[in-house]
Amino acid sequence: MVFAWKAAGLSYNRYLAVAARAVRRSLKEDKRLIAERRGEMDIRFSKWENGKQGEQRHLADANAAAAVESAGGSA
Repeated sequence: MVFAWKAAGLSYNRYLAVAARAVRRSLKEDKRLIAERRGEMDIRFSKWENGKQGEQRHLADANAAAAVESAGGSA
């Protein structure tokens, strides 16, 4: 049996992020604002090739670019 998130083409981490966002949005205003601040992230990564570190990119920017790229490729 395949999990629904896997069948939808999501990674487990992405599935958790979507679920957490849905829960945060369902909260009342005061609790929602506190939870949304906790959910913000500033993660950077870089690709290493031949022992050299590549350009550092923000994870959110890279995810947005990948989403646009995959949406354009499937249409």
